[in-house]
Amino acid sequence: MSSYQHILVGLDLTRECPDVLHKAAILAHACGAKLTVAHVIEPLTFAYGGDMPIDLSEVQDQLQIKAEQELLRLIKNVDCTIEQEHVLVGQPATELHHLAKQINADLIAVGSHGRKGFALLLGSTSNSVLHGASCDVLAIRVERKED
Repeated sequence: MSSYQHILVGLDLTRECPDVLHKAAILAHACGAKLTVAHVIEPLTFAYGGDMPIDLSEVQDQLQIKAEQELLRLIKNVDCTIEQEHVLVGQPATELHHLAKQINADLIAVGSHGRKGFALLLGSTSNSVLHGASCDVLAIRVERKED
């Protein structure tokens, strides 16, 4: 088995994602792989559907700008060259699958919070990414940081 050539890291921009990015950067360095980072914003229409008769496009645009700024802030603190950074809009697992194919990633790395109980029944992004991926998926275990 050859080592990974291109690693895609899906980041949720929580307080734990610097740990996920750091571990993925270590792996990329060890493999000599390219590293791409991505964050996926779920459209506000997913949450509100047609229930609210207001235009949410300006709010969605602001969320995208804020996510782009946060992603750039995160990658400045990584001791690894980031090949590309993406902020996408859609369902996280689906968008990460599409991006992985588009950039020929052979590994998708995502953080996993190790949910228990009822939260486990609802599923998680890392579990959704695993199912349907056309490449390997690495779940990087992180502990939730308290405020």
